[in-house]
Amino acid sequence: MSDNPPIEFDFPDLRRWETGGAAPYVHVRDSGKPGPTVMVAALTHGNEVSGAIVVDALLAAGLKPRQGTLIFSFNNIEAYLSFDAKNPFKSRMIDEDFNRTWGRLDQPATTLETRRAQVIKPFVECADFLLDLHSMHDDCVPLMLCGPLDRGVALAQKLGAPVDIVRDRGHAAGMRMRDYGGFGDPKDTKTALLIETGQHWRASSVEVAKDVTARFLVETGIVEEADLPAGWKQPTPSGQRVVQVTHAIATKRGNFTPAKRFEGQEVIAKAGTVLGHDDGEPVTTPYDNCVLVMPSINRPLRAGVTVVRLGRLL
Repeated sequence: MSDNPPIEFDFPDLRRWETGGAAPYVHVRDSGKPGPTVMVAALTHGNEVSGAIVVDALLAAGLKPRQGTLIFSFNNIEAYLSFDAKNPFKSRMIDEDFNRTWGRLDQPATTLETRRAQVIKPFVECADFLLDLHSMHDDCVPLMLCGPLDRGVALAQKLGAPVDIVRDRGHAAGMRMRDYGGFGDPKDTKTALLIETGQHWRASSVEVAKDVTARFLVETGIVEEADLPAGWKQPTPSGQRVVQVTHAIATKRGNFTPAKRFEGQEVIAKAGTVLGHDDGEPVTTPYDNCVLVMPSINRPLRAGVTVVRLGRLL
């Protein structure tokens, strides 16, 4: 895979959504009837465009909730507006990763992302259900990251897609929006999902984002399927599988060399299988039937970056 994969779709002009909402690039639609507050967030990372296409389309269609309140947000809009096709991965963020700031929003906001997170925070806090739309640097099958709680797994299973549900404890580099507040509280009922739709600029990533968003909105009861654009929902897979992440393997100095090219979600049958070498030391699977979750080992990495997560099938 080249450093700059081809872009298979047009990027929407989102400037039309800056004003007229509850906050810049945040739109709230209240039905006036009792019901859940449901939030769909795009552009948590500025170069993850499939979700932006979905939210842009739903806003343009004038989608309204039948009950409760529906919130749409374009999170790191400044990063999106900085996109340069010659250096497309750079627009993931401006100063720092928006999705690692949520554990320190009680501190002074000193970066563009922490300032923007402070704007988004009140909407996240009032949401009962949240879908955070992401995509991936590398080509990989879509993944639903449901968090560590049973209710996240249950909601992902009710949606019925994608095939792979990943149960994880969050990110060591900082709290994600998906885990903020009540979403990460075992005693609460708020539920958040994070969908990785596929490689950032594949047309298939947009199809996955449309499908999962349609399923999510219908499952939460905020709309009915007939309210959504025709053709968004795709055939339901014959089954799903849940993977519990047990290990996150990070490279010490950025010198990880993979044993071969990995595509993601491979099941490695035998414990002790060498996945690669980090600073010359072998990195092996810790148990039989080990699943490789979102490997980043096919490209150069910085010191301390997670090269792959390892998981068990549940």
